Amino acid sequence: MKILMILTSHDQLGNTGNKTGFWLEEFVAPYYVFKDAGAQITVASPFGGQPPLDPKSDDPSMQTDATRRFKEDQAAQSVLANTQKLKDVSVADFDAVFYPGGHGPLWDLAEDATSIALIEAALAAGKPVAAVCHAPCVLRHVKSPDGKPVVQGKTVTGFSNAEEEAVGLTNVVPFLVEDMLKKNGGNYSKADDWQPHVVTDDLLITGQNPASSEPTAEALLKKLG
Repeated sequence: MKILMILTSHDQLGNTGNKTGFWLEEFVAPYYVFKDAGAQITVASPFGGQPPLDPKSDDPSMQTDATRRFKEDQAAQSVLANTQKLKDVSVADFDAVFYPGGHGPLWDLAEDATSIALIEAALAAGKPVAAVCHAPCVLRHVKSPDGKPVVQGKTVTGFSNAEEEAVGLTNVVPFLVEDMLKKNGGNYSKADDWQPHVVTDDLLITGQNPASSEPTAEALLKKLG
């Protein structure tokens, strides 16, 4: 079982002067779900190398069993520090794709032609694509073979408008994940703020927020059988 994880390379939080990137829990919790299931994991990002970590996700108050395990895991840290360039990977080599969130993907992966084509190729080949929290933004420009938005008519979730409001970034982000999914014809589904919520609809698996990271990864494994 081979799983491709794709992280952001974007580190600027709009024009605030603050840093962003990927959210630690949303990478490490799924990483260990996959690793403990015996999967081979490849990590890629648009620029390759060490992707930017959202500093807020490294705050002591945000730590979980998975992040603590990662801090002691030199091998996993090395994997993260040496991501492959996204343009150099082929979805043909993998069984599934997983996108961790953080605010970074809203700026780069949502608009990245290589990522968009990779998702379209994965789905066309019958391979599941999972994304958690802000990462369902990567589906923004993805089309079905008929040219319609890939989320049209699909039940999906992602970081809610209420959660974005709660972190005070509604007017900073380039677009709101919930609004985008609805605009593209998705049946947006959500739980209460910060509660785990995962939706599987055919080959698309989406999770609402950081608390959904592990269950989204588990849903992907279940889909792979």
